[in-house]
Amino acid sequence: MKFIIQREQLMESVQNVMKAISSRTTIPILTGMKLEASDQGVKLTGSDSDISIESFIPAEEDGIVYVEQIEPGSIVLQAKYFPDIVRKLPQNTVEIETDDHRNVTIRSGSAEFHLNGQDAEEYPQLPQLHTEDSFELPIDLLKNLIRQTVFAVSTSETRPILTGVNVKIEDGILHFTATDSHRLASRKLPLENQETEISFNNVVIPGKSLTELNKILADSDQTIEISVTDNQILFRTKHLYFLSRLLDGNYPETSRLIPDESKTVVTIDAKELLQSIDRASLLARENRNNVVRLITKGGEQIEINGNSPEVGNVVEEVAAESIEGEELKISFSAKYMMDALKAVGSDQVKVEFTGAMRPFLIRAIDNDQVLQLILPVRTY
Repeated sequence: MKFIIQREQLMESVQNVMKAISSRTTIPILTGMKLEASDQGVKLTGSDSDISIESFIPAEEDGIVYVEQIEPGSIVLQAKYFPDIVRKLPQNTVEIETDDHRNVTIRSGSAEFHLNGQDAEEYPQLPQLHTEDSFELPIDLLKNLIRQTVFAVSTSETRPILTGVNVKIEDGILHFTATDSHRLASRKLPLENQETEISFNNVVIPGKSLTELNKILADSDQTIEISVTDNQILFRTKHLYFLSRLLDGNYPETSRLIPDESKTVVTIDAKELLQSIDRASLLARENRNNVVRLITKGGEQIEINGNSPEVGNVVEEVAAESIEGEELKISFSAKYMMDALKAVGSDQVKVEFTGAMRPFLIRAIDNDQVLQLILPVRTY
């Protein structure tokens, strides 16, 4: 195998593929990264058997040559060393060559590295998913869906199913839902111009997979194809193939958590509320989950306060656009509230309360597709 490649393109692909490689894998060869050269270009693969990522660098695209002098072949390189070598090479092009004994030479400018490679035949084959259940989404929309939900997955392994995001399609609407049983984040999206009617409901993607996918995908208005099988999901763009296993088990029915009616509705500027909760949480850090209190005052004012007996307290009044319904005192986790306000992604939010001990909702004024739910904290 031999080829000369642009270092910047190689580096980008290496960084993407590294997100799937773990040093703690039980299959030794998976600690390596597979390189395959063909006349079309160079493909890099990394996997930890939960996530697999393939990144393709075309030999030529839009008149720009990325890879030249290709002699096809394949090799597995140690992922512990290869990325650092590529990052520190002196020139903009890199020559990579292997001999019959799997010795790999990496040249750039006056630097020359020799690495021991491994046999690419021993690297597990990635399953090629062919599935009826495929649909396409613009990449920036998918990134939004992930950003607005994935933060609410559970980090505890006691209920593994909650460490994932539940994805379903019914009646032409795509739903993303995440909950750790103290809060819930949900986002809906009507699927337009899909040729086939597809629906599925119990697909749970590990939160970690979605977080990594979100980092790899560059913001763009191109589309990404999503295919689902029984135990895996594939995200595919022109040069990227991202495969993740799905979580086993049934995702809890979350729709019944969402209250139908509200007793107090506060309409308020999201940024002002966020900043005042952030300030109140400065003095509420001492107790386990930095709880702050919200109290509705007469008129259009709410009071946000935080206190820890040993440190001190903070009180701030924030003007709301409008307050309707009963008076209210409620306590909640500052972190959960701040996460939710950031995820809603709107200037104005509507917070709907149904009493001091019932879950409350945060919605964007102008977008009913995004919903955040938080359980209050009992402090009295």
